[in-house]
Order: sequence, then C-alpha cells, then structure tokens
Amino acid sequence: MTHPVLEMHQITKRFGSFTAIDDVTLTLGQGEILALLGENGAGKTTLMNILFGHYAAEAGRVRVFGQDLPSGRPRAAIEAGVGMVHQHFALAGNLTVLDNVMLGSESLWRARTARGAARQKLLKIADRFGLPVDPEAKVNRLSVGERQRVEILKALYRDARVLILDEPTAVLARPEAQRLFETLREMATEGLSLIFISHKLPEVMAASDRVAVLRSGQMIAERKTAETSPGELAELMVGRKVTRPVRQDHPIGAPVLIARNLSREDDGETQLQDVSFTVNEGEILGIVGVSGNGQATLSRLLSGLAAPTSGTVMLSGTDIRMLGPRGLIAARAGRVPEDRLTEGVVADLAIWENAILERIRTPAFSRHGFVRRAAARDYADELITRFDIRGATPETRTGQLSGGNMQKLILGRCLSIGPKFILANQPTRGLDEGAIAAVHETLLEARSQGAAILLISEELDEAVALSDHIQAIVKGRLSLPVASAEANAQRLGLMMAGIWEGGDHAA
Repeated sequence: MTHPVLEMHQITKRFGSFTAIDDVTLTLGQGEILALLGENGAGKTTLMNILFGHYAAEAGRVRVFGQDLPSGRPRAAIEAGVGMVHQHFALAGNLTVLDNVMLGSESLWRARTARGAARQKLLKIADRFGLPVDPEAKVNRLSVGERQRVEILKALYRDARVLILDEPTAVLARPEAQRLFETLREMATEGLSLIFISHKLPEVMAASDRVAVLRSGQMIAERKTAETSPGELAELMVGRKVTRPVRQDHPIGAPVLIARNLSREDDGETQLQDVSFTVNEGEILGIVGVSGNGQATLSRLLSGLAAPTSGTVMLSGTDIRMLGPRGLIAARAGRVPEDRLTEGVVADLAIWENAILERIRTPAFSRHGFVRRAAARDYADELITRFDIRGATPETRTGQLSGGNMQKLILGRCLSIGPKFILANQPTRGLDEGAIAAVHETLLEARSQGAAILLISEELDEAVALSDHIQAIVKGRLSLPVASAEANAQRLGLMMAGIWEGGDHAA
C-alpha cells in the first residue's frame, strides 16, 4: 500500500450500553479501493459515519492527509477532502441536478450565486470521471442510477479526495453496477482513494484492491483481494460456513392470486400493459427484469395502493380493489416493499411501534381504543430474537437500524402472521450473505406451508434458486412463465431483453 491518506486509530463508539465499534484501526492508501465487509449491524456504516463526522467517537483518532480530523464535524471532514455517498440518497427531488450539487457549497452571505461557474465546474468533473449528467434536469425525473451519479458528483464538486460509498449498488441493476465500478477504477487511477461498503461478494472481488472485515464492531481480518475468495470472506463475515438452502420439489395447490389483463397508465404513460399471471398455493413465482420496467407499478397494484386502468386481480376469489390495503392485511396478504425506508417503516418510531403498525387495530394489540403496549413489546422482542435483528431492543428507534436489520424487521413482521400470499419485492436487497441465506430459508419454509409467493427480484441467481416458475417484465409487459429448471442465464438474459419464445417480444 502507498503512504496512507487516511488513518483511523483505535476507534470506539457506544450507543448507551451497546458497543457499536470496539477499538478499530483502519488505513487507506492513495489510489486504493478498499471494500468494507461485515454482517448487517456489524458497525460498517457507523465507522464511516465517524470518519465523515456524523458521529463522535468515545475513543480513538482520525487522521486525513497527515492532519487530525476534529470529531463529530462533517464540515471539517468535507474541508479535509472526505466525501460520502449514503445508501439512502440525500437529494431534493424538486430541484435540478446543479441546484443539488451547489446546495450548501456557498456562503449564505454571498450577494449572488455563481451558477455559471458552478455549471462549468460540474460539467468538467463529469467529463473527467465519465459521469455524464444534465445539470438542468430535475432530480425526481432521473433514474436510480442517475441519482447516484449526482450524489458522487456532489462529493467530487466539493473536491473530495477520499470517497466513501455506502452500499453503492444496493439499488442498481447489474449493468448500472458494472458501469459504476468501471468509473470507480478510473477515479482510483486519477489518485482518488475509495472505501465502499457492500454485501455482494462478486463485486467486492472484481472492484477492490483490499478487503477489511468487521464482525460485531471489531476488525477481525484484512485481506488483499487477489489473495482471498468469496467463500473465505463470507465465512469471515459471519464466523461460520454459509450455505444457501435448496428448493425442494413439492405439490403445488390451487390458485391464490390471479391477475388478468392488468394495464395501468400514469400521466399518459403506459406503466403496465395486458399483464396476466397466477400464483398458486405452495408456489414461488419469480418476476425478473431491469429496474424501471413496471415492477414498482405492479407492486403498488398488488398492495392495494393503486388501481389498474383495466384488468383484475383476485385474491382467494375476491377482487383486491374491494379489499384495499387494510383488507389485504386482514386477508393475510404480507408485503415486503422495495423501498424499506419510505414504504416499509416509519424511521422515527420505535421498533415495537413499527412491528404492530399494520395490525394495530387488531385485538392482539389494541383494546377499547388503547394500544396494548406490553403485548406489542413482547411481539417485537420475539421478532428481534427470531430474525436476528442486531443491537436492538423493542424501544430502539427504527431509523437507528442498519438497512439490513430494517429489512429483517419488515420480513419478520410479514412472515410471522402465517400469510396466505406474500409479495416479496427485492427481499434481500442490502443483506449480507448469512442474512440472505436466512431469508431464503424463511421464504422456502412459507412456501412449504402453502403460502403463495410472488418474488420480484433483479438478482437472477436468487430468482432461479427460489422460484418454481419465472416470468420477465419488459416495458410493462410480462413474458409467459418458464420453469426455473429451464431458465439458464442466457435464456433469462434474452427474456429480460424482451426476446421471448415463438418470436414474441416486448415492443
């Protein structure tokens, strides 16, 4: 490694009685790409938030380019050349790209904003690092990959020389993720130093120079990427050998959810077109596709949050438009939404409050209009134990959980009711290898008990491993189903490109 540009010495951070980071030392060289690995709740994001100044450590020190960095001061970190791209984007959707990039970079006492100079600087950085962007585009009209590009440019605009990326590919499709890491490599050759947090071991192996592994807040291993393997890294992360469960053949029962000729238009644009499928008892139907092809609209329709322009969806013989979201929950339909932070939980509420949020009006958790808090806390405690939600109690504010532990809470809330139907939209996004194996096992267990499961996933390996049948969604249209045993990578790739059997294709 070259001379360190970043040194974190013996960092310790506690939240009450819980030790999140315990005596951790970490270094980063110039032009180096370091992957930071660990289970959900291992302390990765906390450690990076200490580096960026969001948190103040109880012990230890941080040095950037040979200078001590003041604790708990993000402005000082930015001025020292540290930039951070958070897992959940911090962009104002109603503003332009340029407005977002400039936000907070100029003095409030400045008589006039230097918009023209800022635009030129942004375009120069975008060209230098291969991050094309339209400065005048509204952020709320950008794709997820484009928004991430804006977040990176925002950090580079502030002259970042050390860039931290927290789960940078969690919401990206595979082609977007590949392009991102090509860009990161270009950045490293230009002299930038990068740390990225990821649970996806293949991209860690492909993109990093070195890997550091945290477990339970402690640094337990460092490896040169060329001298390790995905199997070793997975075992280091969880402390044991990790194997994913294997789907077993079993009888499939009667139809539970039937969608026929679903179409949906928003603002004159077709989101879904003549979509039909059936999910049976004890079956997992996988839907694969590149993000933005209608998955979000389909999920909203099946959750009762939107109505189709035409077509029907029947759950156990009842039109879901007659049920609505509350009726779907009462009918034991479980939901794992794609965006856990905005649709899955209320971050400011305690875990026990989020645990009962969808069933707060049921006798189990309310009586005579009053919440049965003791029962709610006991239920939350069961979820924490059963689904291994790390570093949490029923009173913990949900927003303090790592992304993966937040996902575990949502999964636990959904799966603990013994659902008849489960909508699982990207259920393992942001989870570590051990947690992925646990989620897969739980979904397969629900399948064996007769649940009908619709799995929406951008991970082809996951879809093939879990699904009995697979359909591809392209530009709002759905292919015919194929058995997972017949769905190899080449065939799925063609289906996701809109090339289907018999010459049929997505227009």
